[in-house]
Amino acid sequence: MEANMVGLPKHEKNIASSFLRQGRSNRAHTGGVADDTELGRKILATHESNERGFYVKPVLAVIGVIFNRASEDIFKFTQGSITQWDIAVTDEKVVDLPTRVISAISLEIYSKCSAGVDVHTIVLDVLQLVKHYSWEVKVLLVLVTLMITFGKFRLVVQNYTTNPLPKAIAILKQLPEILEHLHDLKPTLDALFVLIGEIIDTTNKLVEFYDLPEIIAVDANVPTVVYWTIRSIVVASTQMFSLTGSLPIDLLTESWELSSLAHKLNNIKRLHLVELLERCLTIMQEKRDEEAFRELERIFTTPHLDNTRALSTLFHYKDGQPALYDCYLKRKVATEELSNKTVALFITDMNLNLQRGQEYKILERIYQQKKHSPMKMDSHYEIVWVPIVDNWDEDKLILFETLRNQMEWHSIDHHSVVSTVVRRYIKEKWNFNKKPILVVIDKQGAVVHHDATNMICIWGNTAYPFTINREKLLWEEMRWSIDLLIDNLEPNLNAWIQEGRHICLYGGEDMEWIRDFTIAAKKVARDAGISLEMVYVGKSQIKERVVSTIIDTIHKENLSRTLDRDHINYFWLRLMRMLESKRQLAKFDNTTHDHILEGITVILSYDSSDYTKGRWAVMSKDIGTMVRSKGTHMLKALTEHRLWIPRQQEIGFVPALDEYLKDHVQPHEPHHCTSLVLPSTGALPDVMKCCDCGRLMETYTLFRCCLE
Repeated sequence: MEANMVGLPKHEKNIASSFLRQGRSNRAHTGGVADDTELGRKILATHESNERGFYVKPVLAVIGVIFNRASEDIFKFTQGSITQWDIAVTDEKVVDLPTRVISAISLEIYSKCSAGVDVHTIVLDVLQLVKHYSWEVKVLLVLVTLMITFGKFRLVVQNYTTNPLPKAIAILKQLPEILEHLHDLKPTLDALFVLIGEIIDTTNKLVEFYDLPEIIAVDANVPTVVYWTIRSIVVASTQMFSLTGSLPIDLLTESWELSSLAHKLNNIKRLHLVELLERCLTIMQEKRDEEAFRELERIFTTPHLDNTRALSTLFHYKDGQPALYDCYLKRKVATEELSNKTVALFITDMNLNLQRGQEYKILERIYQQKKHSPMKMDSHYEIVWVPIVDNWDEDKLILFETLRNQMEWHSIDHHSVVSTVVRRYIKEKWNFNKKPILVVIDKQGAVVHHDATNMICIWGNTAYPFTINREKLLWEEMRWSIDLLIDNLEPNLNAWIQEGRHICLYGGEDMEWIRDFTIAAKKVARDAGISLEMVYVGKSQIKERVVSTIIDTIHKENLSRTLDRDHINYFWLRLMRMLESKRQLAKFDNTTHDHILEGITVILSYDSSDYTKGRWAVMSKDIGTMVRSKGTHMLKALTEHRLWIPRQQEIGFVPALDEYLKDHVQPHEPHHCTSLVLPSTGALPDVMKCCDCGRLMETYTLFRCCLE
């Protein structure tokens, strides 16, 4: 190393030797630093203002360009060890710097390094020069001095062999030997560029922190970050002075020491700045989210001329592109196109079963009816599929595209149009929790139903415009009768009613009871001289192979009519939806006794109870009195028909059957065990009375797994 000082004046040799004797570790990251408290006091003593004095972002952009470009050619032999910065060149008219201060900083660093002053003292002296600037600008101004030298070095290296001017400058600064042996300096240059990259990143983080609103008082850790960043700049500047001939090449620090300093600066940045910045950003984001949440609440509680504001707040791209997608026409749709329609938001998770999901099939069927009759009053609505997923991944995105391609209504265009705040609002205010719901927004942007799935499953498009008031009106028009129970699932029902036939619906999975019951019912019908039509409606939660076998046996033995498998599933789904609808409306209704709710509950109890084995039956004539009972009771009453024939002749078949069940069959039942299985995703009642004895039933939790 002494050989490299040949030709230097005697006093320069002494300066270089003195600087070296300080110890490389002192220049890199230790030495000359008091304890943290004393250091903090000294740094704060140099701070007198929080003014920036100029726009910092353009300066950062220029620094980024210098670092990128200055690193490109060097990377030919450093193999890309520095992360690339994607910063564009800024208009030079915007860059306005205090050049005198920058010159003073540069001179201070160079002169003190030349004189062998320790790094800690240099940092404190530099802080005195920038005491009238804010913390982030202090670092930025010192960084500018480093980047100027760094950029000059790059220009000389790039053009040394091709341009006479930089070559001449290099000769005058005695650089040819350094430039010809750059490959030997590769480890040091690699470590130096990593250090400069850390310095720039820390400076950017400081600027980002002080760009946050409402940052009034400096955080206690920021002065420490500023100190170590400027200290790193001083060390890096020493290296650049050596590489550009301003100081002896012997002052280059070992690569491991530069790497150690870069690692230390990275740790300080992460512990004292990045975590602080992340906390601040989190708090600010939470505040923005809360404001956005309250804005959603205001929008959906304020009258509007149309629903554009409500829909555009729920679904939007930041760049204003159409946020919805027409799955049928395969085109993007702006929310404004739905402004004159009622909009039903079909909200689901990604576990949407298009093949076996009964609710989906019903929705698909009524939408087809709407499309075939677009001019009908009950067709002025649009369905929008809104999948709610907290964490999207590649598999979910592919599934989203696959499901959307099978739909004919609208959907969101991309998952990003539904913000985190909107997802939270949907969960908290509309009570979405995995189970699909259908939230209805009217033409004025008001939510008129938080889940219209029940009424659509019960009445289809007749339920339009799908409001809670419409649901109440529809129920007011209903009565507990056979046509409500089976609706249009049996195509011959209306003809049977008009012809005055007796109608029997029955269910269960006990084939022996089915056979005994249907044979007994046919015999009683012949003896009583009545026309009787029987329809098997299956059982809820029955395995497909079991119900298929039962249906085949009933048809083969000509025992009765049956619903097909899809209609059986729909029958029980519709019955469950009736129960949910009634119980939801009961929250707003003071009705003391509801015959429809009672009848639905009884049939679902018969179907769920192990005691009955799902066996039950109802008998009706016209749309008048309907008698219901457990399967065993109904079979007993029919086999004892001869005992109530006189009453049948007096009051009719159905009233006489009802009377006999209540007076002679049910009272003699020695024991009963009734249960009612309800899905946990539905509207669960607080209490439930037994349909047999009226006592309050106990509540249990049932976990079921069925692959079929």
